[in-house]
Amino acid sequence: MKQGDVIGGYRITSEPTNANGGKCIWAFAEKDGHQYFIKRFLEPKRPRDDAAESPSVRIRRQVAREFENRHRTIMKRLRPDARGGGNLVLATDFFHEGSTYYKVTERIDTSSLEKPQALEPRQKMVLLKTLGMSLKQLHDIDVVHGDLKPLNVLVQKRDGAAFHTAKLIDFDDSYVSGSPPEPDDIAGDSVYGAPEWRRYMQRDDSVGPRHLTCAADVFALGLMTHLYLTGELPHLDDRYGSPADAVNAGDHLELDTRLSDAMLGLLRAMTARSPGARPRMAAFLKALADPKVCALQPRRPGTSGPKKPAVPAAETEPGTAKPAGSGPRTSRIKANLTPRPRTAGPAGPTPPSPVEDDSAAPPATPATPSAGASGARSSRVRINLGHRRPRSGPS
Repeated sequence: MKQGDVIGGYRITSEPTNANGGKCIWAFAEKDGHQYFIKRFLEPKRPRDDAAESPSVRIRRQVAREFENRHRTIMKRLRPDARGGGNLVLATDFFHEGSTYYKVTERIDTSSLEKPQALEPRQKMVLLKTLGMSLKQLHDIDVVHGDLKPLNVLVQKRDGAAFHTAKLIDFDDSYVSGSPPEPDDIAGDSVYGAPEWRRYMQRDDSVGPRHLTCAADVFALGLMTHLYLTGELPHLDDRYGSPADAVNAGDHLELDTRLSDAMLGLLRAMTARSPGARPRMAAFLKALADPKVCALQPRRPGTSGPKKPAVPAAETEPGTAKPAGSGPRTSRIKANLTPRPRTAGPAGPTPPSPVEDDSAAPPATPATPSAGASGARSSRVRINLGHRRPRSGPS
């Protein structure tokens, strides 16, 4: 793919790049007078229809078929013209040319508010509600976003509008609830990933595909809500590499005590270890009925805020010890809210599958904070075709 090429009827109008693109290349394109972002997947490769059959060709053909089916299923469930889908940036085309797959989205304004925490409480409430309603639309049709994080949310305010809203992008890694890709193929972000997603990637026998449900998005949304309200993610002991690792080990995340009591309770529920203990999106939206819930309450000098609640017995296996360590050291995980180039991809549904409470599952061994720690598998970072602009390059 290079500038000037015509692929699937789309003329490439910029120099392709893989900036922040992971295993893909993206560029701007034009077709019938409309502007688009086009993304070329570097894998999987689709074997030629006339390729001679062999064990390797059959495996590659199966992988490609599963990849294609997942994307097309999501596109059927999430249509750009669906009612209430105005804040979902969805794919408009998905096709293959030769052995390579491509995906297309409309080109939109990629500017995004960098510091949502600076907004007034009512502004924060509206922002979180628009994000929550987009997720509810996915979850109502049993679709898991699969890679929910700030880089996949555009916080914008249209000219003349009173409030900022959140546009949800990048559905490349979406899947039907209870039917995720294999552990080696599933994507996500280790900072925002849910405890069950983390254990699934580590091939923990206590977690199967049925445990990866819409509740995984709720965990990520809980972390993002804390970030949007306070400017930081919850604190955790520096022995852990991610919030999920801390929760899996039976520890609680340290929430900002300036948050309202109602918000503290909501976030504790959203970041629970057991998927079944987390609230659904309807409950999240109901909790945001009053802007005061999103207000910060400065702590009085000399107070330390609410005490950390004891770990419920249902969330730890009896006799399981926490990792050795001395003292309540906490680390701060900061998230980058700076816009980067991303691509909106299709997302797909699944028949509703029961979410089992895996609270009795033994917690996984916590990862060290080192990025290269043994056993800490970081997920692929996907790009949304132009919904976020690279620091340099086409605009």
